[in-house]
Order: sequence, then structure tokens, then C-alpha cells
Amino acid sequence: MRHNKKFNHLGRTSSHRNAMLSNMCSSLILSPNKRIFTTVAKAKALKKVVEPLITKSKEDTTHSRRLVFQDLQNKSAVTELFQNVSQKVADRPGGYTRIIKTGNRLGDNAAMCFIELVDYNENMLKEKKAASKGRTRRSKKATTENEPVAAKETAKKAKAEKAEEVVAEAPVETPVVSEAPAVEGEETPKTEE
Repeated sequence: MRHNKKFNHLGRTSSHRNAMLSNMCSSLILSPNKRIFTTVAKAKALKKVVEPLITKSKEDTTHSRRLVFQDLQNKSAVTELFQNVSQKVADRPGGYTRIIKTGNRLGDNAAMCFIELVDYNENMLKEKKAASKGRTRRSKKATTENEPVAAKETAKKAKAEKAEEVVAEAPVETPVVSEAPAVEGEETPKTEE
């Protein structure tokens, strides 16, 4: 049974998986547009490896450099991470990467995607700034404390008026009772009201 074995092994041995993810981290950091093209499963596994490294790079100490170098095993990737990437993501509290799905691969129909560093995609940053005007679900009118109460009261009045109109329009059926002369000795039938 595989209890508590939750991460994706990607069909590889542990050493092969670690080496592959290390190389992918270096490729992501060293690429000029900070983006690589890979499968969705590998991108999700890479996200769990590269995001803690970026967080460690925010604090530029010898200790944190050594910790990052243990995983990356690439001096140029470490210097790029600590000099450029950490400066760009300094104010971001997490979520440094983005996965953009691109469809399936022709050969084996594997789900493919881009994984990129969020702060390096200039097109997405422009769209975010243009779109973030702060939409809310509230009405645009300035509301005071009394207006919600008044709105509820008017709604209640409108419902009551509609109910009265429906009652007034509906025809009222009255039971027809024929009055026959009462005969002595017979009881008069009682009508139901």
C-alpha cells in the first residue's frame, strides 16, 4: 500500500527524478524569457521544487546560497537567481510561477504546458494593471444606514399590493342556496359555509 506517498514519482527512480527536476529548475532560471515548455505533470512537480528555492533566494546570505546550490548544482543558475530573480519577486509573498496549458502533444497525446515566472511575463502584467479597477458586487449608489431598511419596507409594500391585486381580480364563488318553504315535521338541511 502507498500510504502517505503523495507526490508524483513521474515513472522514475528517486535519483533520476531529483536530477531531472534540478535540471528543469536551472533551465527555467537561465532561460532568457524565464519560461520552459514541458508536460503538465512535470510542471506541477517542478513548481513544488522551484518555489521554495525562490523564497530562499530572497535572503542573500551564504547559508541560503548553499542551500539553493544543493538543489540546483549549477553556479550560474544560483547567481542568476540571487541577483536578478530575487530582486524582481521581492515584494511577492509566494506564487512565483504560472502554468499555462497548451494542449496535447501529437506523438503520445500528453498534456503540454508552459511554466513561467510570473513577474517576467510583460504581457500578463499589462493586462492585470488594465483590468484591476476593483469591481465589486455592490451597487454604485452611496448607501447610508437608513437606505437598506427603506428598501426592505418598499419591497414588502410592493409584495402586499401585488397580493391585493391578485385577490381583487380573482372571481369569488358564492354557494347558491335555494330557500324552500319549510314543512312542519321535516328538518331543514344545513348548508355548509
